[in-house]
Amino acid sequence: MKIETFEMERMQSTWENRVDYNLSESGVEPIHLRELLRDHTTIEQFLDSPAAYSQSNGTPELRAAIAQMYPDATADHILVTNGSSEANFLAIWHLVEKGDEIILMLPNYMQVWGLARAFGTTIRPLWLREDLGWQFDPEDLKTAVSKRTKAIAVCNPNNPTGAIMKVNQRRALLDAAQDADVWLLSDEVYLGAEREGSRTESLWGPHEKTLITNGLSKAYGLPGLRIGWLTGPPETIATLWSYHDYTTIAPTYLSDQLAQIALEQRRRNEILARTGLILQRNFAVLSRWIENHGSLFSYRPPEAGAICYLKYALNVNSTELVLRLLHEKSTLIVPGDQFRMDGYLRIGMGNEKGYLLAGLDRIDAFLRELKTEQEFK
Repeated sequence: MKIETFEMERMQSTWENRVDYNLSESGVEPIHLRELLRDHTTIEQFLDSPAAYSQSNGTPELRAAIAQMYPDATADHILVTNGSSEANFLAIWHLVEKGDEIILMLPNYMQVWGLARAFGTTIRPLWLREDLGWQFDPEDLKTAVSKRTKAIAVCNPNNPTGAIMKVNQRRALLDAAQDADVWLLSDEVYLGAEREGSRTESLWGPHEKTLITNGLSKAYGLPGLRIGWLTGPPETIATLWSYHDYTTIAPTYLSDQLAQIALEQRRRNEILARTGLILQRNFAVLSRWIENHGSLFSYRPPEAGAICYLKYALNVNSTELVLRLLHEKSTLIVPGDQFRMDGYLRIGMGNEKGYLLAGLDRIDAFLRELKTEQEFK
C-alpha cells in the first residue's frame, strides 16, 4: 500500500513548533495540567499513579464516562484511541476495501481522503457550498450514492468552514444512509466548540450503522493527552479493538486518568464553557481584523471551532502565500490548497489574545509588502 503525503499535517508538524506565531491550529489554547488537576489531593494522587500499561481499549471508567454523552450507549459502545486521528484510521481501515466507494464531505480534514485513496477506494465528493452557508445540496448527496457506496463520511461541525449541519441536511444524510444501508462515519471532534448557540447534536442514534469519532484535542483544549474514541455498535467496536491491537495497542494510563477527570460532568461543562469564552473573545478580535481589510477577504462567520475560513482577493496561490508568510514572517496558517480549494486560507483563533493579535500583525506586515510588490509588477 502506498500513501500520499498528508500535506496539512506534514506542514504543521514540520513548522508549528518552530515559528514565532502558529495560527494554523484549530483547537483552543491548551489547559495546563495544574489547572485540570486543580486541588492538592488530586495532584498528589495523580503523581502517585504508575507509568503502567492501561486497559488497551480504555479503562471501564473512561469508557463509561464517554458513553454518557451518547443516548443509550454503554462502555461496550466505546473504543478509546490515541487521538481522534487513530479513531478515523481504524474506522476507514475497517470500513473500506479496494473497489469500494466512499462519499466524503469536502472541504474536510484530509485524513479520510488520503487513507481511502491508499486503500484503493473511490471517493465521491460531497461539496459544501459557500452560497448555501457551507451546507451541501441534498440533491448532490442523492446523486453521489451508488450500489458501490460503502460509507458516507462527514465532519460536523466542519473543518475548515466552522459550519454546523442544518436540519434539512441532517435529515437527508440519515435518509441516504438508511435507504442505501451504508455506514455513516461522523467526525465530531469540534462538537462542544460552538462559538454561540446550543451544543451540536451528534449523529449518533437514528441509524444503526453509525461510527462516531471524537476526542479531547479541539473542544477540550487537551491535545497533548492524545485521547480519542470511537462510538459504534458493540460488535463493531469489538472488531475495531482487534484492529487497534495492530496499531498503538493502548492509550497511556496517565492520559486515561486525566481524561476521566476532564469528562466528569461538572468539569466537562466548565471546560467547554472555557472554550466558548475563548472563541467569543477571539472571534471579536479576528472579525475586526478581517473587516479592517475591506474587500481583501470575504467569509461566513464560523459557528464552531477555533478556525475561520477566508476567501482572499489576491493573485497568488494559497500555498505560495502561506510559505512566504512562513519564511518571511515566521507565522503559520493553512492554505486552501490543502483542502483542495485554492484561494482560501484557514486562520486559527484559539490562542491567547495577545498571541493572536501579534500573529495577525505579522500577517498584516506581509500583506502590505505583498501589495506593494504586486503594484510594481
